[in-house]
Amino acid sequence: MMTQVSIAEIVSKQRDFFKTGNTKDVHFRLQKLKTLKQAIIEYEQAIAQAVKADLHKPAEETFMTETVLILKEIDYAVKNLKAWTKPKKVPVPFQILPASARIHPEPLGIILIIGPWNYPIQLILAPLVAAIAAGNCSILKPSELAPHSSHIIYEMLEKYFEPEYIAVAEGGVETSQQLLAEKFDHIFFTGGTVVGKIVMEAAAKHLTPVTLELGGKSPCIVDSHINVEYTARRITWGKFTNAGQTCVAPDYLLVNKSIKENLLNAIEKCIQEFYSHNPAKSPDYGRIIHQKHFDRLVNLLKDGRILIGGDTNSVDRYIAPTVIDNISLTDPVMQEEIFGPILPVIEYTDITEAIALINSRPKPLALYVFSENKNLQQQVCRETSSGGVGINNTLMHLSVSSLPFGGVGDSGMGSYHGKAGFDTFSHHKSVLHKPFLVDVKLLYPPYEGKLPWLKRLLP
Repeated sequence: MMTQVSIAEIVSKQRDFFKTGNTKDVHFRLQKLKTLKQAIIEYEQAIAQAVKADLHKPAEETFMTETVLILKEIDYAVKNLKAWTKPKKVPVPFQILPASARIHPEPLGIILIIGPWNYPIQLILAPLVAAIAAGNCSILKPSELAPHSSHIIYEMLEKYFEPEYIAVAEGGVETSQQLLAEKFDHIFFTGGTVVGKIVMEAAAKHLTPVTLELGGKSPCIVDSHINVEYTARRITWGKFTNAGQTCVAPDYLLVNKSIKENLLNAIEKCIQEFYSHNPAKSPDYGRIIHQKHFDRLVNLLKDGRILIGGDTNSVDRYIAPTVIDNISLTDPVMQEEIFGPILPVIEYTDITEAIALINSRPKPLALYVFSENKNLQQQVCRETSSGGVGINNTLMHLSVSSLPFGGVGDSGMGSYHGKAGFDTFSHHKSVLHKPFLVDVKLLYPPYEGKLPWLKRLLP
């Protein structure tokens, strides 16, 4: 674990290494991306074991939601990096011809990436892919609340990369404070709003730009025109994967009254199909990360009426997949992001009611709408604002590298994945070139008598 002195030293060494210009070379970046892929493949089993120890997540789920997503990000970056780094020619006004203009992407420098505990591998290594692609050096701070995953990240990256290029700082709050006291060229944070504000405040002291990937209460609208079986399956999977500890999980359902009973019956069947009649014994169902979070979630179960699930076990930090009804908008379960396996249900009769409810709250990280009605789909997209939208699916927009992923308003700022991640960790430098062919004296003093000509030339 780094001390304050070693953190300062490693930042200094990374600055010295960045100044060599090695990271700006496209071939260097491609080589390092391929090295990271090799490392992840070698450590795939160890990663699965670490995530299992932290979150009771099955190896299959770790592969789907952690490992393969990073590998896909690497492959996408390797395929497109030469095109991304190529200066882009843009048009210039005819008044300043002859001239040419280009936008040159260049790396920012030293990046701090602070990861969360809920997807402890993906949500720290996917930003690293973007930082490498953009030509930066990076320091990673994994979450101490997922200690096994944190240590495997440290072990893997220490083996494959020199610390002056990529380093890992393990530790708790004190380590985070020491890191935030240093000056970085960009800070990328994934986590909760409270800590996000602390990160932004610390960054402001150095005028450091930040990307904040936060969360919020992501609504899921269910219209009456749906395939009930498919809708229930996709909602159940999206909500209860990782025991609901997913920043873009459906936080609550807004269900058309006419379809509500059929949908809830189908969800109950899906829960049993996925996790058996006793999810506590299912090898495919996760656990709550720590006791404090468990206690908070148990308190939320006091709201409304439990329709499905509701069982808890403090010793095992187990909370069954749970659906609750008769919820008031003022209940605690509707006042904060749930981040657990509790799904409140609110019914509506007209889509305008659902849209009005969503718009009365902070902008969510994700919004889901299930409907075969294209007009309704378009209305929801047009009349709401969210980080991303899933139509007839949940979670899956995260897996599309060509789609930027990020929040808006209270759910975050900035985005990444694919080209968006490359852009986040790049400065797009404007370059205007004029040859010495001609030089128009009209632009220079003395200006007497030139105004009529300037008005003709420059509008």
